[in-house]
Amino acid sequence: MTAVAGPVRAAVVGGAGYIGGELVRLLLGHPRVELTTVTSRRLAGRRVSSTHPNLRGLTELTFTAPEDLGRHDVLLLATEHGLAMGAMRGLLDLADTVVDLSADFRLRDPAVFAAYYGGPHAAPDLLAEFVTGLPELHRKQLRDADRISVPGCMATAAILALHPLADAGLLGAGEVTVDGRTGSSGSGSTPSSANVHAERSGAMRVFAPTAHRHQAEIAQAVGVPARMTATGVEAVRGVQVLCRVPLADGVDEVATRAVYRRSYRDEPFVRVVAGRRGTYRLPEPKILAGSNFCDVGFAVDPGGGWALLVAALDNLVKGGAGNAVQCLNVRYGWPERLGLEFPGLHPA
Repeated sequence: MTAVAGPVRAAVVGGAGYIGGELVRLLLGHPRVELTTVTSRRLAGRRVSSTHPNLRGLTELTFTAPEDLGRHDVLLLATEHGLAMGAMRGLLDLADTVVDLSADFRLRDPAVFAAYYGGPHAAPDLLAEFVTGLPELHRKQLRDADRISVPGCMATAAILALHPLADAGLLGAGEVTVDGRTGSSGSGSTPSSANVHAERSGAMRVFAPTAHRHQAEIAQAVGVPARMTATGVEAVRGVQVLCRVPLADGVDEVATRAVYRRSYRDEPFVRVVAGRRGTYRLPEPKILAGSNFCDVGFAVDPGGGWALLVAALDNLVKGGAGNAVQCLNVRYGWPERLGLEFPGLHPA
């Protein structure tokens, strides 16, 4: 892929939600992208900054009705799950590159999609055309990809935690379990009775005790059976996953550390965090807010046989909008850190 000098004209489709707002924030600061359109059916005609107040003074854009979208170089879809697959054929005619951040094109098998999402896929023939938007695993394919599907936030964290051991053949036989914890922004911006402050504040709510949808993405990406639960915790941003895994015979902490370092030594946004002491000795989402980093770490049981793998990220950035921008950087031959340099805050 020959690098494109830019500017690339981009539109965010479904820009009123939290992921849409993060896409707008990141693209406004990207030196090689010209953000020209942000759509919202409900808010058409209103200023984008009226919904995303952190963008006051940074843009004069107003929301555009979806039917007035027009043609762009890139469309980034931040629509509700289920909408993109029905509209995709028309959207593909409006841009050279389409990046979908919904769940609609993450799973390759229509039967698996139906099992996890409760109904048939509206465009099963298009599933195989989408490349998974996770540069750490699919960088080569993304360089020429015109159709990209960004993984879910907890799926991204779990895949990056599990991949080094799975790829090196160091996992033992049997299932892995994934315990995901997520802040309230993971539920989106649409109000519900479960998300009002009186119900959410102070709660640690197990909202998916079995068969969370992201477990299908994890199994597809890593090639091992996975069982996943998910809990909403007292935070706005952030995801942390704990993966309990069996280890192959003879795999110890030294071998585990070596494979993680080898897997991620050249990755711009994955850091191995596995200290023996200190406040932040294992991945913690608090210090990653606003950044595109995913921190991964591990603790190997001294008795041998199993390990706890830990990963953390900002669900709206590396778990969504930031990952999409990173994919665009790969697709257009730009430096992967472009527009994604913010390191997070401490203390926060």
